[in-house]
Amino acid sequence: MLIAAVALAAGLTPVLAGIHEVWWDITYATANPDGLHERRVVGVNGSWPPPPIQVDSTDSLLVHVSNSLDEPTTLHHHGMLLNNSAWMDGAMGLSECGIPPGGQLDYAIPVDESGQAGTFWVHGHSNGHYVDGLRAPFIIHPPNEIHSYDDEYTVVLGDWSHQDHKTLMKSFLSVDNPDGAEPVPDSPLIYYAQGASYLGGFNENAELNVEPGKTYRLRIINTSTFAMFMFWIDGHEMRLIEVDGIDIQETPIDLISISVAQRYSVLITARNDSSANWAIHANMDTDMFDEVPEALNPSKSHPFSCALTILITINYGSIEEYHEIDDISLVPFIPFDAPAATRVIELEADFDTMSDGTNRGMFNQITYTPPLVPAVFSALSLGSNATVEHAYGPLSFVLEHLDVVDIIIKNADDNQHPFHFHGHIPMIVARSDDYINSPSPLIISAHPNPMRRDTINVPAGGSATLRIIADNPGAWFMHCHIEWHLEVGLAIQLIEAPLVAQERAAGRVPKVMFDHCKAVGKPYFGNAAGHNSTEDLSGWPLGPTHQGSHPSGWNGHWLGIVSGLSWIYDHWYDILLQMIDDLSLRQGSFGSWL
Repeated sequence: MLIAAVALAAGLTPVLAGIHEVWWDITYATANPDGLHERRVVGVNGSWPPPPIQVDSTDSLLVHVSNSLDEPTTLHHHGMLLNNSAWMDGAMGLSECGIPPGGQLDYAIPVDESGQAGTFWVHGHSNGHYVDGLRAPFIIHPPNEIHSYDDEYTVVLGDWSHQDHKTLMKSFLSVDNPDGAEPVPDSPLIYYAQGASYLGGFNENAELNVEPGKTYRLRIINTSTFAMFMFWIDGHEMRLIEVDGIDIQETPIDLISISVAQRYSVLITARNDSSANWAIHANMDTDMFDEVPEALNPSKSHPFSCALTILITINYGSIEEYHEIDDISLVPFIPFDAPAATRVIELEADFDTMSDGTNRGMFNQITYTPPLVPAVFSALSLGSNATVEHAYGPLSFVLEHLDVVDIIIKNADDNQHPFHFHGHIPMIVARSDDYINSPSPLIISAHPNPMRRDTINVPAGGSATLRIIADNPGAWFMHCHIEWHLEVGLAIQLIEAPLVAQERAAGRVPKVMFDHCKAVGKPYFGNAAGHNSTEDLSGWPLGPTHQGSHPSGWNGHWLGIVSGLSWIYDHWYDILLQMIDDLSLRQGSFGSWL
């Protein structure tokens, strides 16, 4: 009913659906986008960057994927609802086992059944392939646009590292890095696409040419693995019209703060002045970096050309203070009243050193461990036992069909996090900048036309209350979209209406997906550990575990002592107390020992 209402409100003309087919051979390639370091990347059809995808909202998308890498891979169409086909979500470990080397899979994306249009993207969701370059714009055009403009461009923002994912991950998830300092990118990237093609060039070599007096839509996508960007154009006003695939009422804005995986569309009217060019700015927000290397230039600016030839670029430089978009105040163009919540799930996000000496992300003091059996396959194979939450392991939440769920995310970490929902577009019904002293209220009542988006930034010490309707049976991820944080466990699983999912999935899951599990040595039926049981999770190595508030991460720090004498110097007193405690020498025993 919502899809029909959206079409009616938008004045869409019924159009017969077609099939838009794309052939992607995921391969290694060589690239040097920042001009500083050439390296091996993950590309498509032997080249990089992977080609943009654009389809009409009346079409279904069929992506024929071949894996020419030496390890399993997947493809995730970020922001797509994938109604009743959660196994097409491309999240390795949750919706599939991964396409093995030499394997093929056709990702069927029912765009025409989703009611969705706008700015999306596609990226790898396995083995760090997204870090190594498997990412591209994905644009869906409706028959009639709500907002008017003369032409459009896609602005692709990203961070870039000169080392590959495996090398970076080895140093990040290590006892030598007990504080969990993330790999700092070597460069920011900005480049452009129009339609299904790139315009050529990166950073200083990228250029946007526009005609004076004409209005352009800029679709801005942050494809980074870590960095938030601040985006603006000198001498031009921007009008915000889209957020993560949701059209909104036109809103003037001077600065776009865009976290990892978020998307915005703005309208820009080029000045009637062909005597000068104006600088486009795309600056990485370095507040989350533990340190800013001397060689890193986090700011990029280049011409927004209002003439056919390059003249002089006017660069107003940096702005005085960055500020983030108040997304909860934005108004979706097509109204949707949120029903009252029937359930509340509270999650506290944090990081700490764990029992194995590594620093990991946690929700409610538990780090996420990918199941041996993808959660979707567990939901479809457990029969009546599929409603038992324990069968899916820690950080799994079973939702009843059409539950209205408020998920309250409290960020106890000292950095912000962009949380992404698969299979849903949450409604933002409350926010707090200080959830301890000014907690976000438990909003149970209905809410008129709240802002909706699939990637929500939660600041340090803040919280967000996000409402979803459990109307998409299957199993879905909710995770921080900073790739390093997802890989160290900042994620949960939503197991949604599994009995309904079983009815709707009957005979529809491609057999090749089970063959892929066999090929990579993973089970594909039973509970998270591959047993026909709701309790027996043996054989599934869970953890590591959190060590508590004191002595925080003792075992981990003990393992990490080899990382340097400087740490021992800083923590010698804690080490001494712990050694005394371990040997039962504290208090009376201590005196007799002396």
